[in-house]
Amino acid sequence: MDLVWVVIVAAWPITVLAVDMVIRVLAVVYIPRNRRPQTALAWLVLIFAVPVPGIIVFLLFGNRRLPRSRRRKQREINQYILDSTEGMEDATRDDPWPEWLEPIVTLNRRLGAMPLVGGNSAELLTDYEKSIEAMTAAVARARKYVHVEFYILGYDRTTVPFFEAMREAVERGVTVRVLADHVAVLRAPGYHRVVKRLKRIGVQWNWMLPVQPWRGEYQRIDLRNHRKILVIDGIEAFTGSQNMVDSSYNKRGNIRRGLHWKDLMVRFEGPIVAGINALFITDWYSETDELLLREAPDASRPVARNALDCQVVPSGPGFEGENNLRLFNSLVYAATERVIITSPYFVPDDSMLYAITTAAQSGLDVQLIASEVGDQPLVFHAQRSYYEALLRAGVRIWLYQSPTILHAKHFTIDDQVAVIGSSNMDMRSFSLNLEVSVMVRGADFVDRMRAIEDDYRANCRELTLEEWTARPRSAQVLDNVARLTATVQ
Repeated sequence: MDLVWVVIVAAWPITVLAVDMVIRVLAVVYIPRNRRPQTALAWLVLIFAVPVPGIIVFLLFGNRRLPRSRRRKQREINQYILDSTEGMEDATRDDPWPEWLEPIVTLNRRLGAMPLVGGNSAELLTDYEKSIEAMTAAVARARKYVHVEFYILGYDRTTVPFFEAMREAVERGVTVRVLADHVAVLRAPGYHRVVKRLKRIGVQWNWMLPVQPWRGEYQRIDLRNHRKILVIDGIEAFTGSQNMVDSSYNKRGNIRRGLHWKDLMVRFEGPIVAGINALFITDWYSETDELLLREAPDASRPVARNALDCQVVPSGPGFEGENNLRLFNSLVYAATERVIITSPYFVPDDSMLYAITTAAQSGLDVQLIASEVGDQPLVFHAQRSYYEALLRAGVRIWLYQSPTILHAKHFTIDDQVAVIGSSNMDMRSFSLNLEVSVMVRGADFVDRMRAIEDDYRANCRELTLEEWTARPRSAQVLDNVARLTATVQ
C-alpha cells in the first residue's frame, strides 16, 4: 500500500501537468472556431491564466447558442414571419428619402426583420412614472387582448396600478398574456410577490428562457430575453428601454445611493403594431408551443399626419447575423452629418469602434451620451476603457450626472432616421440577449428625438480628453482589466 501511495504522489505532478497541457492545446484548437478573434482571445487569456477554473467557466458560459429545440422553434417562427409579412412593404419613400436607406432596409429584412411600413404615429414617453401610467391606461382601454413582455417585471408601489389594470382586464373578458425573463425577475427583489400576484389576477403567463434544470429547462444562464413590449388589441404598442418596475429597481444599494433610472419608451400606432406583436408571438410560441394567429390591423383607422416609416428589427442568439450590430454599423457608415448615440452600456466590438471613430475622423458630428455612474461595475469600467480612443477621434462624450442612471437606448442619424429599443451597444446585446429595435424614418420624429437629446445634455457634463487622461493610474488599470472581459460579458 505504501508503494501505491508513493507512485500516486510521484505521478501527481506529471498528471497535473498533462491535464494542464491538454486543456491549453484543446482550447487553442476549439475556442477560436466560429468566434470573433477578440472573443476567442479573451477566453484564451482566462484559460491560460487559470486552466481548470477557466475551462469550467467556458463550459458554463462559452456557448452563446440556445438549446437545439429553441433554435428549431426560432427558425420556424422566423420563416412564419417572413411568409406572413411577404408583400407588406408599404413605405412612402417620399422626398427626402435618403439613398443610403434602401440597402439597410433590405439588409434588415434578409436578416429576419419585419417589413418597412408607413402610416405610423409615435409618442415619446420620457418620464418614468408617466410612462407606466400611459401603459396602465392602455391596458384599461383593452377590449380583445393585452400582450405584456418585460425583461424585469416587479410588483411594487409603482407598478401596482399596472397589475390592477391587468386584473380588471381579465375580469371584463380580455385575454391577457404575460412574459417575463426568469433569471432577471429571480435576481430582482420581490420575485415571490410577482409570482403570487400573477397567479392571483388570472393572467396567462410564462417565464422566458427559464433556468429550471429539474424540469429539463436549461441553457447558458446569461442568455436572456431583454425585450420590453406591450401590445393592446393590435391597435397600439409600446417598446423601448424601460422595465416594469420602480425606478430604483427596489434594490437597497440603489436606494442607499439615491440612484434612479431614466428611460425612453415609444407608443406606436399604425401598421408597425402588427410587427411588434409578431415579435411577442415568436416569444410566446418559444415558451408555450402555442402559435397565436396574428390579427390584421384595423384598416379603418385614419393614417397619421406626418406618418412615419418604421421597421421592427429583432435580434438575439436565435439569429445568425447579429442583426442589431449590422444595423447600427450600417447606419453609422451611412451618416453624412451627425451621429448621436445614447446608451447606458457602451462596450463596442472592433467593428463598431472603427465605424464610430471613422465617422468622427471624417468630420461628422459624433456624440455619445452615457451615465456618469454605473450600476454594473464590470461593464461600467469596461465602457470607460473606450473613452480615450473616442475622445482622440473627435467624439464628444456627455455624462448624465448622478444619481440618475440614463438607461435610454437610442441613436439618431442625420435628420432622417432614428433607432430606439431595448438594445445596448455592447457585446451582450449584440450576441447574448434577445432584443427589439425599431428603425424610424421621419424628420418630425428625429426632431423630437433631438429635443430629448438636448434635454439630456442640459443635465450632463462634457468629458474632455485632458480630464480623462489625468484620472488616477489605479482607475486606468481597473478600466483596462475590465476591458479584457468585454467580449464575454
